[in-house]
Amino acid sequence: MKKSISLVATGMIALSVLAGCGSKDEASGGSNGKVKIEFFQYKSEAKGTFDELINKFEKENPTIDVVQSQPPDAITVLKTRVAKRDLPDVIGMGGDVSYAEISKAGAFKDVSKDSALNDVQPAYVGMLKDISKQEKVYGIPYAANADAVIYNKTIFKDLGIDVPTTWDEFIAAAEKVKAAGKIPFYFTFKDAWTALPAYNVLAANTQGEDFFKELDKGKTTFLKGHKEATEKLLTLLKYGHKDQLGKAYNDGNVAFAKGESAMYLQGIWAIPEIKKANPNIDLGVFPYPINDSKVVSGVDLLLAQSATSKHPKEAKKFIDFLLSDENMKTYLTEQNAFAAKKGVVQEAPELEGLKASFDKGNVVDFPDHYVPTAVALDKQLQVLTQKKNVGEYLKTLDSEWEKVADRK
Repeated sequence: MKKSISLVATGMIALSVLAGCGSKDEASGGSNGKVKIEFFQYKSEAKGTFDELINKFEKENPTIDVVQSQPPDAITVLKTRVAKRDLPDVIGMGGDVSYAEISKAGAFKDVSKDSALNDVQPAYVGMLKDISKQEKVYGIPYAANADAVIYNKTIFKDLGIDVPTTWDEFIAAAEKVKAAGKIPFYFTFKDAWTALPAYNVLAANTQGEDFFKELDKGKTTFLKGHKEATEKLLTLLKYGHKDQLGKAYNDGNVAFAKGESAMYLQGIWAIPEIKKANPNIDLGVFPYPINDSKVVSGVDLLLAQSATSKHPKEAKKFIDFLLSDENMKTYLTEQNAFAAKKGVVQEAPELEGLKASFDKGNVVDFPDHYVPTAVALDKQLQVLTQKKNVGEYLKTLDSEWEKVADRK
């Protein structure tokens, strides 16, 4: 497999961008004399938070109107707009293969020398460089999320279980919960993507530091590098419940909130939904106890600026506003996220179990960020949870990866 993965549609998008592009007319200038800019972001759950911050910004900057766009399937919409030379002024998106694709197309302003980048944790800047395979950076990392074991403190206390720090202790904890007649882990594979949080952590802590670089060079395979992670995932499934493929993400949030399982293998983004279902639940988080127990944490939200915005000063002013400590804390508190910025602390008590890992920089990026959409990792995992055939799953990943490489 001595081929490099070529991100699908990059060339087509690049040609469109080079042909010239601009922001929507509605986000240019208004009849009231105000400058209007568009802020396009992909997180539906954050719309209310950004509405709040936009209102604050507009009060402080009465000559600027910010129009927030948050359409369904936002990244697909964004790629279409890039191809149509219709770029928003400011873009909020994740630091994944879509960022790499669009940044390589020349759609975003180069921020490599922006002083704001100096305030960002180096690990997150490095992730953007790794994912795009470029030394230049085209977005300011803003917020980070993380995968973790979310656990019910009450159940742990009642059963006399301490937070595990090794894999053997982790499995022993699951055994103890099961022996007590309770469900150790709740799974929601009706939504294919929900297999990713656990798999990402297991893969990141077992695949080796340069797995995807070596895979891209044809020097390794999923069959070699992801076998241990796959086997460990199937081990965890043994401590689940019936009808794992019949339960959806929202089902899992509610079930865990009601105390139906002792642990929930999800991202910290699930915690606000869990607390909506049960505000009084006593929950906590801990890193998966595997090898170095690195916390999988990636750039959940970065702020990029259109390379062709008609109002670059106003766009930059809005980005700088969002990057202030005070406004970032508003986002972190409401969205249950960690800051990509140095010195801005997440103070939520339920996330205490991850803080040491973040403070030490014991974090690693999400493996699925490096897997092209065409490989359909989430769907392959969904099949794995049903068939439980390790070899078939890994060979399929290698085959699908090869197909994407062949499109170069």
